[in-house]
Amino acid sequence: MLFRNRFLFLLALAALLAFLSLSLQFLHLIPVNSVREDGLSTKSRKRIMPELLTEPPAIDPVYEAHVYCNIPTIVERSMEGHAPHYFKLVSVQVLIRHGDRYPLYAIPKTKRPDIDCMLQPNRKPSHPQLEAFIKHMSKGSAAQMGGSLSSLPRYPSHSLCEMGELTQTGVVQHLKNGQLLRDIYINKHKLLLSDWTAKQLYLETTGKSRTLQSALALLYTFLPDFDWKKINIRHQWSTIFCSGSCNCPMRNHYLEEEQRRQYSLRVKNNDLENIYVDMAKIVGIPTRQLRASNPIDSLLCYFCHNVSFPCTKTGCIDMEHFKVIKRHQLEDERERQEKKLYFLYALLATHPLLNQTVNRLQRIVEGKKEEVFVLYSAHDVTLSPVLSALGITDARFPRFAARLVFELWQDGKRPKDHFIRILYNGADVTFQTSFCRDYYKQSTKPMCPLEKFVNFVKRDVFLIFNSSSYYDACHRRPL
Repeated sequence: MLFRNRFLFLLALAALLAFLSLSLQFLHLIPVNSVREDGLSTKSRKRIMPELLTEPPAIDPVYEAHVYCNIPTIVERSMEGHAPHYFKLVSVQVLIRHGDRYPLYAIPKTKRPDIDCMLQPNRKPSHPQLEAFIKHMSKGSAAQMGGSLSSLPRYPSHSLCEMGELTQTGVVQHLKNGQLLRDIYINKHKLLLSDWTAKQLYLETTGKSRTLQSALALLYTFLPDFDWKKINIRHQWSTIFCSGSCNCPMRNHYLEEEQRRQYSLRVKNNDLENIYVDMAKIVGIPTRQLRASNPIDSLLCYFCHNVSFPCTKTGCIDMEHFKVIKRHQLEDERERQEKKLYFLYALLATHPLLNQTVNRLQRIVEGKKEEVFVLYSAHDVTLSPVLSALGITDARFPRFAARLVFELWQDGKRPKDHFIRILYNGADVTFQTSFCRDYYKQSTKPMCPLEKFVNFVKRDVFLIFNSSSYYDACHRRPL
């Protein structure tokens, strides 16, 4: 009996001690494994880097396709507008890709995706301000629009989408973008006051309806019910926004070399060729014709809108076909970063736009109060080379409604000092840039000195080509 009582006593004591230990850990009164801000335990610090023989994680084409679609119902975290409290935001420049669109290409002998491009606020995906946006667009005759922009519709309105037309999803994506930027830059940082003027805006778009409509959707939620008389949208004929500096033979040379690289990778991919052969048999056309129709463009529309892939009497295009083509696209993007041909093309292709950006930031530093908010509405072939030129190699290919933001900040303690932050789809990529990567190691401030960006655009880009000017870099053949 005595032994049994002792056993029960010890058991109760052990339970009590266990309870006290857990309670103290919960109240943080005794040390546990410390956790860093990034959520990693300090004990696991040595195991963050994979072993040399560890294979990189496999590419998941379906996941990457979902990211590319950018479904507007998904809530994302945004880091725009973050800075020490004594910093003042003085300018924001935004470069966007248009929203979700209907395909530019059709797979021959298949039914086109049945997508409705009429805007209907009661159809998902929608936005609380979609109906007000439609009404406001009908009053836009007072706006100044350059080139052929005034002849374009201000919002999509076809019951069956036309090729390349912005969809309701695309409109909603940019209504969300505009609302997010308004919450941060207008409501929080007061970048523009209620009496803002036309000179404080700079708006530019290519001549496609999808880029104009994307810009207007973002602008509407950024500046709700804006005065059309204050709106002046400039027309940019070039998809790389080269304006008056488009004559660059070496840019074209590197683009041709990059296209040869793409072709070489494609012809070496037997899985891809077999998929094209199989799809061509299903559709009933030569493989060459199917390949020329760029089927991934059309298939992504089916995928993003959750519509079944097309079928014929011979069979159906299925998810396996889609995966192989999408996986090759991702592998191509990875090799493109490694080979550097695209990087050289990107430096020359985007210099006019980056130079314009730098010049504008310098004018604002000098005290000019014009063009404090800038919006360029563009394409994937605009954003992709900008990301590459900046050295942001880990960035994903621009999704629908992607946004790249340049923030200019003034140090409140040292007003002559100005800094920039660069954000891609809400993520801070400032210290991923080639010109500020090393500064991160010695800086206590979460941003990059403006002069580093200026020196990169005005000097360092040319040094890569052993040149001293943009004209020289564009016309000098490599040795």
